[in-house]
Amino acid sequence: MAAAMSFLPNLRNLFFPPASSQAKDRGSKRGASWFWMAVGVLYFVLPLVATFDFSLRARKGVLSFLAYERVFKDPAFWKTFIFSLEMAFFTILVSLLLVVPTAYWIRLRLPKLRVIVEFISMLPFVIPAIVLVFGFIRVFSGAPFFLTNTSFGTNVLLVAGYTVLALPYMFRAVDTGLAAIDVRSLTEAAQSLGAGWGTILFKIIFPNLRVAILSGAFLTLATVIGEFTIASFLVGINAFGPYMSLIGQNKTYESSSLAIISFMLTWAFMGLLQFLNRGQASSSLAGAH
Repeated sequence: MAAAMSFLPNLRNLFFPPASSQAKDRGSKRGASWFWMAVGVLYFVLPLVATFDFSLRARKGVLSFLAYERVFKDPAFWKTFIFSLEMAFFTILVSLLLVVPTAYWIRLRLPKLRVIVEFISMLPFVIPAIVLVFGFIRVFSGAPFFLTNTSFGTNVLLVAGYTVLALPYMFRAVDTGLAAIDVRSLTEAAQSLGAGWGTILFKIIFPNLRVAILSGAFLTLATVIGEFTIASFLVGINAFGPYMSLIGQNKTYESSSLAIISFMLTWAFMGLLQFLNRGQASSSLAGAH
């Protein structure tokens, strides 16, 4: 009996630990979380700091922005960057016209096909870009297309390749945006007012997907700006990705400055996305009140 009575407190402590031990466990877990967060920050930040520091040493013994001045004064930098921006614009346009109506129709009428379309959208992660570009060259360089014989045809193939590479990001962004709104109710309300499919798609669905579209567009832009394989085989150093690779092979400090510039551009786009997202959330709350 005495043994049983002594066992009961131990059993109670096992299932219901004292408050002091619970606080100690929470404190240790919080400390471990902060530790691993600090490790993650150092893992990502230290290489960037080292790259930035190295890019400032183009002038011997002095920290300067000489490498950045050389990059910005290079006509090829602006030529390739503007060309990639143009290709990104057309890629985003084609991707939106392809993905938004498809994802909308699947959500509205064909939900069973969503798994199949989602699988198709993930294929660019499985099929290497080198296979895609060689397929383009093989099929479209001869009769009856001859697209690679002209700069316009080559740019069309480049946009098509970029659209395929951006498909996972654009589809995921748009599909997530559609999941956040009541597509069926919006469609039925618009049809009851006499709206056609074009009006529903471009005046109702697209505006409600603004943040999702911007998210997919910025991810597509980042993909196009840094893409190397397809651009190098189709247009060579006329695109920004091959230009960065060429600079990295021939100029040390300028390649580091280009890495920092591309990183800052990516974060600028992400910051713009967050700003627009916050602006839409504030306007939604104001409308609700």
